[in-house]
Amino acid sequence: MGVIPGRPELFFPRIDGSTRLVGVMGWPVSHSRSPAMHNAAFAALGLNYVYVPLPVPPSEVATSVRALRGLGFAGVNVTVPHKAAVLPLLDVLTPIAAAIASVNTIVVRADGTLLGDSTDGAGFLEDLRAHGCEPAGRSILLLGAGGAAKAVAYALAGCGATLAVANRTRERADELCRLVLAALPSARITAHPFPDGLARLAVRADLVVNATSLGLHVDRDPLPWDPAVSFRPGQIVYDLVYSPGTGGKASLPTPFLRLAGEAGAQAIDGLGMLVYQGARAFELWTGQQAPVEVMRAAVGRN
Repeated sequence: MGVIPGRPELFFPRIDGSTRLVGVMGWPVSHSRSPAMHNAAFAALGLNYVYVPLPVPPSEVATSVRALRGLGFAGVNVTVPHKAAVLPLLDVLTPIAAAIASVNTIVVRADGTLLGDSTDGAGFLEDLRAHGCEPAGRSILLLGAGGAAKAVAYALAGCGATLAVANRTRERADELCRLVLAALPSARITAHPFPDGLARLAVRADLVVNATSLGLHVDRDPLPWDPAVSFRPGQIVYDLVYSPGTGGKASLPTPFLRLAGEAGAQAIDGLGMLVYQGARAFELWTGQQAPVEVMRAAVGRN
């Protein structure tokens, strides 16, 4: 594997009969920074792996997951809209994946069985703490109730935060709360409709998290917030979206984070979460410690 000195994210992979395959399965996946991040990590450690994008339409999920064994994959990441669809196709689930009914990482084990895990919640917590925010004991407003929101909610509830989940479809917020409470009966978590009561929920929140996908397409997505509701100085606002369609240029703040920053809140995007959740997946596939700073540098330049 050839590497350009000082630029481990730019490399010429050695493709041979021993190359292990990994990738990201979703629909679409053209925006993903994971290939650059993981391939830089493999190059830095001299590992004979290659990470590829796998655009899989919903109708082909079952066929694609079953093919992982025969095609020699070490595993894959799973992104929208397949995080729940892959569940019945897997042999074993980790406790968090089973609890939230969502998988973002599949590992093809030595015996050929498929393990499903969710590294999003752990990656989120690690990045949040890297920014100086310990969520234990804090009041948190979570926007959204999809796969990423479930992982974040489970992680936050598990470390002792008080969590309000707001979603446009109240039933989905209720379902998320039931999933978390079934696994963590002492969790402090409640469901709320969005945007009803947003002002009341926002003023109580130490941390506001956007776990919807709104902001990924900055030119056409509505704001996942009511602009009439103000953020405040000292409040922490986290957006899981990390690249709002910038055409390959450096990331710009999402409109949600821009609104928060203008109000004096601490605004954090999801790039660090991408790195930390990816590092955990890397370690599951390779058994080696992930070079986190190499991975961070690679996604920061794409």
